[in-house]
Amino acid sequence: MTAQLIDGVALSARLRTDVAARALALGTRGVTPGLAVILVGEDPASAVYVRNKIKACADTGVRSVFEKYEATLSEEALLARIGALNTDPAIHGILVQMPLPKHINPHKVIEAISTTKDVDGYATLSAGELMTGQPGFRPCTPYGCMKLIETTGIDLRGKHAVVIGRSNTVGKPMALLLLQANATVTICHSATADMGHHTRQADVVVAAVGKRNVLTADMVKPGAVVIDVGMNRNPEGKLCGDVDFAEVRKVASHITPVPGGVGPMTITMLLVNTLEAAERRASAIPQP
Repeated sequence: MTAQLIDGVALSARLRTDVAARALALGTRGVTPGLAVILVGEDPASAVYVRNKIKACADTGVRSVFEKYEATLSEEALLARIGALNTDPAIHGILVQMPLPKHINPHKVIEAISTTKDVDGYATLSAGELMTGQPGFRPCTPYGCMKLIETTGIDLRGKHAVVIGRSNTVGKPMALLLLQANATVTICHSATADMGHHTRQADVVVAAVGKRNVLTADMVKPGAVVIDVGMNRNPEGKLCGDVDFAEVRKVASHITPVPGGVGPMTITMLLVNTLEAAERRASAIPQP
């Protein structure tokens, strides 16, 4: 068996086409989806991420408002700016690029963003909405993983899904989204005694720890769907994931490559969340 590749680039393109069409439809109602992107400091990687997000907005009809501040910006000033954006009706999503300078508490910043504009889905209230099944914003990477799993055609009801990793941004919300889809979910992590015991029973495995070869072929049930969230470098300096791709591909039915799998989906789901925020706002506006 050779697994089918789950093409994140192609799925991302299709979803962005849908975002553009929905943004155009909102425009006929006088609403343009708006995303505020805040960058504090000079972190080179952050600058690249922000540039990619702004370009994605431009490509899909989402208005981006980019605010760049020096690393000396005070925490108080940043929180005040977020407060102003929270009340701006033209802004539907607020994103503060991490990491922040050391004198700024990232938790305070995330919690300051209105839940109705928390398009990253990181705030405590957003996590609570996900936990209780309330309408809210799902963190972009797990949300994208669910879309990738959908393309395989697998019905998650009653299936056993294993999530490797327990981070607040991927592992935990991933498990909750799988649970909402009626999968039976196991979370494995650094203290799990025999990870292979669990993964060999899994119909779906999501690897999200940032460690090469955390999932090898002998740990995978034949025909399983494997989603690789990891982003690492191999000894040759090439990008690779958490999964031993070459060998696991011989056992799984479907697998995401790295790069070209989960990565392209993260920014796309940010656009989807921003669009959904704008649609909710538009539906709350009385029509003439």
